[in-house]
Amino acid sequence: MILVTGATGFVGSHVINKLEETGQKYKCFVRNTSDTTYLKSKNIELVYGSFDEPDSYNRALEGIDTLINIASLGFGHAETIVGGAVRNGVKRAIFVSTTALFTTLEAKTKSVRIAAEKAITDSGLDYTILRPTMIYGTHKDRNMCRLIKIINGYPLIPIAGDGNSLQQPIHVEDLAEAIVKVVHVSYTINKAYNLSGKYPVSYNQVIDTIVTDLNKNIFKLKVNTEIAIKLVKLYNRFSSNPKIKVEQLLRLNENKSFDHQEASRDFGFSPRSFEEGIRQEISLMRSLQLV
Repeated sequence: MILVTGATGFVGSHVINKLEETGQKYKCFVRNTSDTTYLKSKNIELVYGSFDEPDSYNRALEGIDTLINIASLGFGHAETIVGGAVRNGVKRAIFVSTTALFTTLEAKTKSVRIAAEKAITDSGLDYTILRPTMIYGTHKDRNMCRLIKIINGYPLIPIAGDGNSLQQPIHVEDLAEAIVKVVHVSYTINKAYNLSGKYPVSYNQVIDTIVTDLNKNIFKLKVNTEIAIKLVKLYNRFSSNPKIKVEQLLRLNENKSFDHQEASRDFGFSPRSFEEGIRQEISLMRSLQLV
């Protein structure tokens, strides 16, 4: 029996779809406050609780031999998540981490995520760690969906720096397939994999691809990075709910391309290109009349 955490999130719903296709038995650990409408529509067994209430998590782990942890490792719950799995006799565990832990910036959650991975590798579990890059693919993602709407709605796009920093976003369907697939690939036990799109693209290429697919004409206004940072700091100072923060701006100018050859070799990971994935996302958003 598999226990899935984070099933109500963006990635989680796609993992559930993949598990449904395999016919494997599983249940989901969910918060009382989560929207479980989708899971209930599939008559999935739900166990309610939270990692802040370890007893509820322990109850969810009863009879479980495999854990698929999609819930974020960036909130400091790794000791509860990993320790609970060990104490309850879980043998196999898949943990979704992130390539963001490799950032050179002083990100608030970086040390937390690094500590979480150490807890996993020291646990004695038959673990596999999967580190996706930026995840996109539907109108529910937090990154490309917003950019698509901005490009669709405005004639000018400001770019901090030269726009040549590399990104390698992964489509949510490719990530979900990898998560479910590695459960039964023993060669992935006690290994960690970076998962990314087919090949890297620059930020300029990201914008140009979206512009072409939307059939829009826009002007890219390139702003000196230092000036852009000062403007964003000023904006953050006076905005109660800023849409962009300095750390996000700096991340846009950080190289975020990651090789996924080990994943391709060990379990046949074969992700789609950004051009293919973003075309699918725009098509979906059009069908929902979001652009």
